[in-house]
Amino acid sequence: MKNILTKFFSQKNELSSKEISFLEITKTTKVSELFNVISNYNDQGEIRYVGGCVRKILNNEKFDDIDLATNLKPEEVKECLKNNNIDFFETGIEHGTITARIEERNFEITSLRKDVSTDGRRAVVEFTNQWMEDSLRRDFTINSIYADKEGNLFDPNDGVKDLENGKIQFIGDPEKRVKEDYLRILRYVRFFLNYSRQEHNLNVIKIIKQNINGIVKLSKERLIDELKKLVISNRFVEISEDKVCEEIILLIFPQLKNIDILKKLKKNYKNEILKKDFIFFLSLLIIDETDNSEFFLYKYNMSNEAKKRINFLKDIYDKSNDKDTFSKNNLQKIFYFQGKSYLLDAIDFQLFRSNKKNNKLLELKKYFEKLEKPNFPIKAKIVMEKYNLKEGKELGQKLKYLENLWVENSFNISEKEVENTFLS
Repeated sequence: MKNILTKFFSQKNELSSKEISFLEITKTTKVSELFNVISNYNDQGEIRYVGGCVRKILNNEKFDDIDLATNLKPEEVKECLKNNNIDFFETGIEHGTITARIEERNFEITSLRKDVSTDGRRAVVEFTNQWMEDSLRRDFTINSIYADKEGNLFDPNDGVKDLENGKIQFIGDPEKRVKEDYLRILRYVRFFLNYSRQEHNLNVIKIIKQNINGIVKLSKERLIDELKKLVISNRFVEISEDKVCEEIILLIFPQLKNIDILKKLKKNYKNEILKKDFIFFLSLLIIDETDNSEFFLYKYNMSNEAKKRINFLKDIYDKSNDKDTFSKNNLQKIFYFQGKSYLLDAIDFQLFRSNKKNNKLLELKKYFEKLEKPNFPIKAKIVMEKYNLKEGKELGQKLKYLENLWVENSFNISEKEVENTFLS
């Protein structure tokens, strides 16, 4: 243990600004307030970092969420925060999770717990003061590492060793872990792609495939949330190189029909695709000439914004063979009426799906990236006064006509065209 810590902290000065140590978290956030108030609540009060943030720090990764575990019971945590005027809300009180909020940053605090019963979807838990018991209910060894605010580790399942060796290992009996929560099948894929440097354990894969139907017990929200984490991870573009992971994903999400496109993206656009968000990425995977994307949106009850973006790109896909779709004029219309983000989505969607480099489209992308949305220069009040016009449907139609003309003409319009429109 000492050797691991010595090795880690000796590298601290070599880390980039984005790769901060446990000690630096204390300096850059208000998490020390939580360590102080919980440690001082009573003689036994203890709190530690846990889970993803510990794993990412040890692996020199950037992280956002700071998750904490404590041996205090939820009601004691609430009392402690209340007594110290720290805002909080009950994220999942039945499972022991309370979210503290300090200076607009959230910190999840979860009481140590053990499972009483599970059904593959949710667990009934009992709170404990034993760190070892809490660790045994977690999914993988690399997620069961705890750290105090100085970075001293508590690693009861040898998670550090597995992280260093690139080994994704369930804690205890793999089948039991999977049946406790079938979402762990999907999590296995994410962690294997991002951390493994070893071959799949054939027995684990057998267990996963035998229990794959348990996925239907899970809520659509949990599935999509985990899919999002997987898709936006840096290694997802390489899933086609791991046939086992690819097979598992397609068993869960058969609508990801275009997964082979990732081979091309990795080769031609890896850096660019990693900058795109989940919804765009998802669009690439589900949009085809069928109603596949429509079915996916319905099945998983996606948000209205997700539906709007994906349906927009489906329309772009359906019209992609029309030479006018990616003309400058049409792109200007998208830019003005639907916004720059939709316009760049459309261009990138076409670029990423193409089998060859499209220099013309790349130039147009550069042009629109620098362009700010202009304001339509013709105001109703001014033309009403100038041409002695009354407010009404006809005026609105003429203004709309001129606005479209202005957009099509690269946001230019002559006084003559305006005059002809209102005097006709």
